[in-house]
Amino acid sequence: MTWNNRFGLLSITLLVLLVAAPAYADDALSLARAFRTAHSADILREFTQLLSIPNVASDSAGIRNNAEWIRDAFQKRGVSMSFLEIPGAPPVLFGKLTSPGVTRTLGIYVHYDGQPAGKEGWLQPPWTPTLYSGPPESGALPLPLPQTGATIDPEWRLMARSSGDDKAPIIAILSALDALNDMPRTSNLVFFFEGEEEAGSPHLGEFVDRYGKDIAVDAWLMCDGPVHQTRRPELAFGVRGFTGLEMTVYGPSHGLHSGHYGNWAPNPAMNLARLLASMKDANGRVLVRGFYDSVAPLGKAEKKALAALPKYDRPLLNEFWLAESEGNRSLDEALLLPTLNVRGLRSGDVGKDVRNVIPPTATASLEMRLVKGNDPETMLDLIEAHLKRQGATIVHEEPDSTFRRTHPLVVKVLRQSGYPAVRTPMDDPIVPLLREAAHAASGQDVVMTPGLGGSLPLYHFTRVWNKPLVIVPIANHDDNQHAANENLRLANLWYGIDLYALLFTLPPSP
Repeated sequence: MTWNNRFGLLSITLLVLLVAAPAYADDALSLARAFRTAHSADILREFTQLLSIPNVASDSAGIRNNAEWIRDAFQKRGVSMSFLEIPGAPPVLFGKLTSPGVTRTLGIYVHYDGQPAGKEGWLQPPWTPTLYSGPPESGALPLPLPQTGATIDPEWRLMARSSGDDKAPIIAILSALDALNDMPRTSNLVFFFEGEEEAGSPHLGEFVDRYGKDIAVDAWLMCDGPVHQTRRPELAFGVRGFTGLEMTVYGPSHGLHSGHYGNWAPNPAMNLARLLASMKDANGRVLVRGFYDSVAPLGKAEKKALAALPKYDRPLLNEFWLAESEGNRSLDEALLLPTLNVRGLRSGDVGKDVRNVIPPTATASLEMRLVKGNDPETMLDLIEAHLKRQGATIVHEEPDSTFRRTHPLVVKVLRQSGYPAVRTPMDDPIVPLLREAAHAASGQDVVMTPGLGGSLPLYHFTRVWNKPLVIVPIANHDDNQHAANENLRLANLWYGIDLYALLFTLPPSP
């Protein structure tokens, strides 16, 4: 049976079920909207409590505080919640909410850690959640948290680290559970909340291997990421993988006077710039040999979904103050390819701290977003092989003085752990149910995409459970994810509450 015929059959079956079954969608949506309208100020106050707890994965005390707050909040809603523990790792919060007579189980994944916040560029401290009248770039003004019964503009933004990525789903799920109250759920729910996704999920595989045999689900819903740039709801069926490295180029043993030694002592910043420039051409194509060779082709269903995606490049370019995209390619095309991104550079000082020196080192931090078919370690091997072809001598530990005196271009490479990309089928019987839920919650057509541009270590879920896996994002696309002034548009929070209420009361599967 072709994908088109199968999808048509599923759509007809879904229509029959929606007509014959109780009005789960209407009841759940009405309850969700009535609840959030009456309790919107309370929802925001509870959200600010969670957002005020620092949640960088390396801060073990802060992460533990987050985990305990989330555990307590879910237990108040009747969820059986516990910590899954592995030495040296933040706990995974594991929860169950069962319903009598229900046979389907949905797994809900969220990560509760966030990116480091930094200090530059924030309109307020990153863990002091503040309501603003609009996007931070618009000259928006801070607002007091509303009182119960006050009118709330859905275009307001709540600004704090992790407001969009990824604490928004947590407060939306809690609110949806409150809204449903005694309404019967049509699925058992399993909650799996991770505490080090932004650090690369180094222990997730061990968690899944140790505890996965005791977890049974029929589908995983991954609650992370932004909706489509058109603000339409989105369902995604994959994510890119991730890997990265830090490379340091060496010059003199210490900073040298640029007048006395310029044109004589090799400058590591210039050498690093040449190495980086050798990796990409002016059109953004990566020049590392073999970089694109392992990209897996798309299937028919994925190609059909891509063809139906809305074209939104020109408004995005205008929004981000860009004249053109890299290589003038579309965003949809770009997301199908692995990336090589310079995410940070350091050598010497600039501005008021600048000094007239040849710096002793220059360092670049690189990341690669991987697509299906790319192996993380192999991709790092390709980068090292490229550097060697440029004349570099690669080391993986700090080189001593003897080594540096005898090798003219030394590059220390520190590899970061990574994981492969995931794409799952778009034609599972549960997909039309999820699509209808997103449509009902938003009132808009749903964007169906083979994958998000961001990365999540979802391959652990597919290799252990081999069940459908769908990403159901709720955050706004302009939430400044990972950057200063991260924010959540309140309209997206309301959509998330409505969506989760509908997902927890899906009609029976065909």
